[in-house]
Amino acid sequence: MLSRQRPLAARRTILTRTTYNILFTLALPFIVIRLLWRAIKAPAYARRWAERFGFVTLTAEQNAHRGRWLWIHAVSVGESIAAAPLIRKLRADHPDIPLIVTTMTPTGSERVRDMFGEDVCHVYAPYDHPCTVGRFLSTFQPRLLVIMETELWPNIIYYAKQEGARVIVANARLSEKSARGYEKFSALGGPMLAQIDCIGAQAASDAERFRRLGVQESQITVTGSIKFEIDLPATLEAKRSELRALIVGERPVWIAASTRDGEEEKILSALYRCLQQIPDLLLILVPRHPERFTSVARLCSARGFTVARRSERTPVSPQTQVWLGDSMGEMLAYFSVSDIAFVGGSLVNTGCHNVLEPAALGLPVLTGPSQYNFQTICEQMESVGALATVMDENTLAEAVARVLADPDLRSRMGAAGQRLVADNRGALQRTYDLVVAHVPL
Repeated sequence: MLSRQRPLAARRTILTRTTYNILFTLALPFIVIRLLWRAIKAPAYARRWAERFGFVTLTAEQNAHRGRWLWIHAVSVGESIAAAPLIRKLRADHPDIPLIVTTMTPTGSERVRDMFGEDVCHVYAPYDHPCTVGRFLSTFQPRLLVIMETELWPNIIYYAKQEGARVIVANARLSEKSARGYEKFSALGGPMLAQIDCIGAQAASDAERFRRLGVQESQITVTGSIKFEIDLPATLEAKRSELRALIVGERPVWIAASTRDGEEEKILSALYRCLQQIPDLLLILVPRHPERFTSVARLCSARGFTVARRSERTPVSPQTQVWLGDSMGEMLAYFSVSDIAFVGGSLVNTGCHNVLEPAALGLPVLTGPSQYNFQTICEQMESVGALATVMDENTLAEAVARVLADPDLRSRMGAAGQRLVADNRGALQRTYDLVVAHVPL
């Protein structure tokens, strides 16, 4: 009986993958249309399409590394930042191992190039189609694929294994919402998860969700989150002084960081209420995507607020109510001149962005209810009093006003966040050890 079940399961897996590939093929024209649509607002999406379809041109030196590459896949900015300490340690300890770093978004691509330049080979990840993945793997023949967090694609994993590469998921997180999604498509997700050599989970709760999906105990280890490994750059103090010098006078400063479409309206409503109690309050508003900088500036002006733009490098007068952070790579500096932080992506259902950066700088942190990207970390921060969850613009305004009016509360929240970050260091070394243990020698 068992011998008949195994071929049946294998046939079902092949049928499921074939169906997936047919559907993906049919979706390709719509993917191209979506790229064109996104390129209207962000022209970078119109460039380097060949890479997305697996066509990569390498130098002679890079070609010589064929069969030796270590492939690190980070979807966008957040995953790229999380991967950065691991990449730096690999480059420092094993400079002979060539690294490919892939992303899916132009902002992620820009961040990788800013951080590493020519020290790594950076291209866009191929779309998860057998032909595009096959071309990519044929070009590089990587010996190890490290997927950051939970960007799992069936064909990438399947064909990487077919080519002899090992596959690990580093800094892996799996929210309850994502776990339910994988359960719905278990016929495709189950075989994919079974092919992964090792999963380095951020927390015990993430590991348990992977087990629930059928991942074997031998495949999982809890490493903690690399995102706790925040290295404040040596240039931060100089950058902080530069920004602080632009703010005329001593004013309370609230930052709304990495805000998403539909969220700025709520932030501005909260600002209007806060100004009734704190007339000299300054909001630093930093939209998540650079293609939205201009539209957000227009929105602020249309709502009647006095706006200054960081890109114009002009002083922020006492009459300025919103300072638009329309620059790249300065988020830590924006946090460093602020008194309280709201982290965006959380008042709309996009799962929250990095709450640890403001915590590492000693800021009280507020976030909305949509936290699935940082679910475990938000829970940890809230449990020690470093973070407060607000449900809407009204409770956001109340929380900002309350924290700014109470220096002791502000100090306690900030200190709790810094302690939590310090207490959770060590994930980088554990993740590094995991990666090195799976590099075929």
